[in-house]
Amino acid sequence: MKLRLDDRVLLFGKDESYLVTVSRRKFNVKSGIINLGNLIGKSYGSKIKTHIGKEFCLVKPTVIDYFSKLFTRGAQVILPKDISLILAYTGISPDSFVVDAGTGSGYLTIFLAHYLSGGKVVTYEKDKRFVRVAKENIKSSGLKNIRLKKKDISKCIDERNVDMITLDLQHPGKIIKNAYKSLAVGGWLVVYSPTVDEMFEAGKKMKKYFSDVKIVENIVREWQSERTLRPKTMGLMHTGWLMFGRKVSS
Repeated sequence: MKLRLDDRVLLFGKDESYLVTVSRRKFNVKSGIINLGNLIGKSYGSKIKTHIGKEFCLVKPTVIDYFSKLFTRGAQVILPKDISLILAYTGISPDSFVVDAGTGSGYLTIFLAHYLSGGKVVTYEKDKRFVRVAKENIKSSGLKNIRLKKKDISKCIDERNVDMITLDLQHPGKIIKNAYKSLAVGGWLVVYSPTVDEMFEAGKKMKKYFSDVKIVENIVREWQSERTLRPKTMGLMHTGWLMFGRKVSS
């Protein structure tokens, strides 16, 4: 694939990287200036140098690169370590139909839509501030299988025969009964919460409707190997709890 105007490229250097859009302008990096017009016609895997000779490899960006270098963060987000656990525990297929609420900055929505290459995501957000941020991030992602609703999901869930519903909002217990009605038989409800009290209350309601309810905490610890192999002294360990339940009867 030859790069064209408006394509996105990750400029990957030994100790610095940048996500850019191919254009005819010049781009300042820590180690010099890159003429982005020189990217036109090149392929991923090619090399380009700054005006002082620092070399960068042209890499096709992934959704993780978009998260770290492109999207605006307007609210606390579910991190990739927890999103990947949602996919692993539910095992939903790429053609699934998913409802996500509250959208926030849209990170979970976009990650799910990226995975659901043959499916779609409908996402609910009632706060107009977050709606603005999510709209921009969804637009930047280039994904076409997302529908964003400015609506309070606790009032009503419009969709039916949904394969999975994810809840990342306050008072998720209010939505569990309606979520059950909206899910297809075999569908999953996933609740994310950073507070143990909220998860405990939601769990009591979840067990009234759903089967195989489980609560998990996903802790990832990064290690360093400069002089010796040991855990890093600083890191993001606990982020929140995930609760899973499956609908097994109509």
